[in-house]
Amino acid sequence: MQCDVEQLGLVDYADGLCLQRERVAARKAGIISDTLLLLEHTHVYTLGRNAKKENLLISAEQLAARGAQVFEIDRGGDVTYHGPGQLVGYPILDLTQHRRDIAWYMRSLEEVLISVARDYAIEAARLAGAPGVWVGNDKLGAIGVHISRWVTSHGFAFNVNTDLRYFEWIVPCGLRDKGVTSLQKLLGRRVEMDEVAEKTVRHFGRVLELEMVEQVENRKSNGENA
Repeated sequence: MQCDVEQLGLVDYADGLCLQRERVAARKAGIISDTLLLLEHTHVYTLGRNAKKENLLISAEQLAARGAQVFEIDRGGDVTYHGPGQLVGYPILDLTQHRRDIAWYMRSLEEVLISVARDYAIEAARLAGAPGVWVGNDKLGAIGVHISRWVTSHGFAFNVNTDLRYFEWIVPCGLRDKGVTSLQKLLGRRVEMDEVAEKTVRHFGRVLELEMVEQVENRKSNGENA
């Protein structure tokens, strides 16, 4: 089965949300194949369906003064941060063509990120009761999804060269006793985003048994808004 890959560069969150909705509608209608959107976001905090406002440690106005937006969205989970240097993946998959099993899908996304980390000799793992990918007590990759008529949206956020200071203004995912980390912090050097994206696409195809097809016409240069 084919999965189209769209690499979009740096995208404002509202634009990314709109694009997701367009792709979801098209996938439900059978107009497009399964699709993986890969991108980075400008600074933004998103609150999932189960988010508690007290997990924003400063006000939305104060965050705006620091150049960050705040969005309430329909994925699962609590509050998280997206920004430059973080690889965000939005898989738009019709699970009726795979498995109608949300737990399996979540584990599959985690396995993709665990595999990418392993390529850098980092032993990441799952943590019971806390979705995502962890190195010790620190989260390397977050998972939060939405399923409508078995078509997926939202997805994962993988900290590559992320400025981790932005997590200091929230309780990430509502977990007060956990930290965050990045490939850059763990390796002590910056990591090429294109390289991480390539590994992510390869492992995504392997784990979900998909033929990954890059849509070159939709690729954006990094730093260009969609």
